[in-house]
Amino acid sequence: MIGGPLPPEEAQKTAVQALWTFPSILISAFIVAWGAEAAQFFISQGLALALLAWVQVLPEFAVEAVIAWHRDVPLMTANFTGALRLLTGLGWPMIWIVYAASRWQRERRHFFRAIELEEEHSAEIVGMTPPLLYFAWVIYKGTLNCADSAVLLALYLGYLVVLNRIPPREQETAEDVAAVPRAVLALEAPWRALALLGLLFAGGGILYLVAEPFLGSMIGLATVLGISQFVFVQWVAPFLSEFPEFVSTAYWARRRGKGGMALMNMVSSNINQWTVLAAMIPIVYSISIGHPASVPMQEHRTELLLTLLQSALGVVILSNLDFHAYEALGLFVLWFAQFLVPHWREEISIVYAVWLVVEVGSTAWRPGRLRAFAVFPSLWHKAARRRAG
Repeated sequence: MIGGPLPPEEAQKTAVQALWTFPSILISAFIVAWGAEAAQFFISQGLALALLAWVQVLPEFAVEAVIAWHRDVPLMTANFTGALRLLTGLGWPMIWIVYAASRWQRERRHFFRAIELEEEHSAEIVGMTPPLLYFAWVIYKGTLNCADSAVLLALYLGYLVVLNRIPPREQETAEDVAAVPRAVLALEAPWRALALLGLLFAGGGILYLVAEPFLGSMIGLATVLGISQFVFVQWVAPFLSEFPEFVSTAYWARRRGKGGMALMNMVSSNINQWTVLAAMIPIVYSISIGHPASVPMQEHRTELLLTLLQSALGVVILSNLDFHAYEALGLFVLWFAQFLVPHWREEISIVYAVWLVVEVGSTAWRPGRLRAFAVFPSLWHKAARRRAG
């Protein structure tokens, strides 16, 4: 078991590996992200952000797969929940802060104005709801099995179908991407395709080689520092593996009119992890055992419920197609409180639940509170009519 106690000498030895595994996981994540940014220009418009978000979190998938292979359920839960909380609790507020600061720098006014989303973005917001509802059932029954994987993968495929039929209005252009993918896009065929494949294979190859020693170095470092392995994996692994996505979305948020696109890219990453990443866990777990098996989650219901409540609150917050300053600040403060005092799980869960009830209840006097759910059906019918015509 990778999460078991390590002798002091072995802990020090594996901790030293962090000197090369931490930079390696960052490098591999950047390489994969560059490949994804370039690849999105060669697929259909509606799938662009979904593909980019999926490949950007590939390092997170690699780390989670290693943990699932070793069947360490506590660390599996720590990495999975930590990544999701990081995206919503730090990633979403970071996008608002960068967006607001860049707007203030350009205009010197309206610093606290909300990020305004397009009606087309209701597809992503509504798309996050079915996985959350299904995961409530998973938490209730206390297991995650291959049948659940099939359902979660089906939900993700349905989400892709929706995105393909209702493409987002905001599009990234070649000028918006980083220098490396921009250089790839400037190449002539067939060198462009070869360079693109080279980035994806190089990043994936480094991930394959580094994922397990990276995890081992974190466990060793946690032991040396006297920190809980669960807490260390929950906070450090997701931050390193998803750092490139934070960089790319922050870059978009700085550009005029791109705040909504940056936010939706991170929402797509949330959906990927609630569906595909969660679906991967029992599959790898079962292959490791040698037969179909259920991952026991009963002891980690509080962690999962806390994460579920945060994501559900995020859906409701964005459902009026605005992301306000107080919402960004509130999400960050609650995430940071968990970071400072990890054992405040029950207390933070209650705060999320109360806030969620207040927001949903406010629909009685705020008709636009759940606007995305009202807009989505009309968008779907418009897309159907366009295709039929």
